[in-house]
Amino acid sequence: MKKLDKILLFTVIILSLFGIIMIYSASSIWADYKFNDSFHYLKYQAIFFLIGIILMFIISRVNYRIYYKYANKILLVCLILLILVLIPGIGSIRNGSRSWFGIGPLGIQPSEAAKLGLIIFTSKYLSNSSSFLKKYLKGVFPILGITLLFFALIMLQPDLGTGVILVMSIIALLFIAGVNMKFFFIGGMIGLVGIIILIIIAPYRLDRITSFIDPWSDELGTGFQIIQSLYAVGPGGLLGMGFLKSIQKHFYLPEPQTDFIFSIIAEEFGVAGAFIVVGLFGIILYRGIKIALNCKDNFGKYLAFGMMFQIIFQAIMNLMVVVGLIPVTGYALLLYS
Repeated sequence: MKKLDKILLFTVIILSLFGIIMIYSASSIWADYKFNDSFHYLKYQAIFFLIGIILMFIISRVNYRIYYKYANKILLVCLILLILVLIPGIGSIRNGSRSWFGIGPLGIQPSEAAKLGLIIFTSKYLSNSSSFLKKYLKGVFPILGITLLFFALIMLQPDLGTGVILVMSIIALLFIAGVNMKFFFIGGMIGLVGIIILIIIAPYRLDRITSFIDPWSDELGTGFQIIQSLYAVGPGGLLGMGFLKSIQKHFYLPEPQTDFIFSIIAEEFGVAGAFIVVGLFGIILYRGIKIALNCKDNFGKYLAFGMMFQIIFQAIMNLMVVVGLIPVTGYALLLYS
């Protein structure tokens, strides 16, 4: 217990508790209409919070070096799960994506496990490969090939948001490992071409781009979500409209308890509330970097940085979607949505 980072622990608990409160505020109207129970999502979130707290303390007792020992097996299990979820009858479709294993009313998303599994494997790989990382063929391409394989399986679901987070977290690890900057320039150009191809082969992604540029060109279709999100963020002002007083959650903003919960936070608590949320994630970033720098072995450094980067990058992407800085994509706001 003495080794726990208490600042990080309390920050996560505060974020999670505020998330539970906002889940209720954002979902109560919709839950009452759909389930005849305004506390439906609140109860599920509270249960998951308690389970999460218990698991967090159990896993915190595990020496992280055991993940180094089983990194290859963890990656293999994640790969098998990503393949199985694509098989009809095994994986279930939710919101247009075959990304879930359905267990009654609950669901398990193997791509989330894959994000962590790939970080563990890459951390082990980089801790053993520093001497030849400058040799692209032997050093960088193997881990990049595995990452692109995982990305391709996630895109078959399809789930562009999770795929982007997975790739970017590995790119970040390669960057701090000291890979030559030329690689990132060339990789960025190839990635840009790849994104263009992904947009061309899936017309709905092009619709998201056009609705991002001009949401009002299709205000009742592809632009509807971002317009309603901005209608929530804008009126919030400095201090917001007050807790439980959101207008947009009254069937204007679709599913406000998921990807767009930050819109309701901004509407009810204003700029002040939004800055508090951003500030708390900033504390996680700071403590995560400090933990990574204090690790005495390279595997621990890469592991801590990779996990921290995934959390922060996903939060940043969600906030950018909510305020209209990037096209709408499925990024959950961790500890909230």
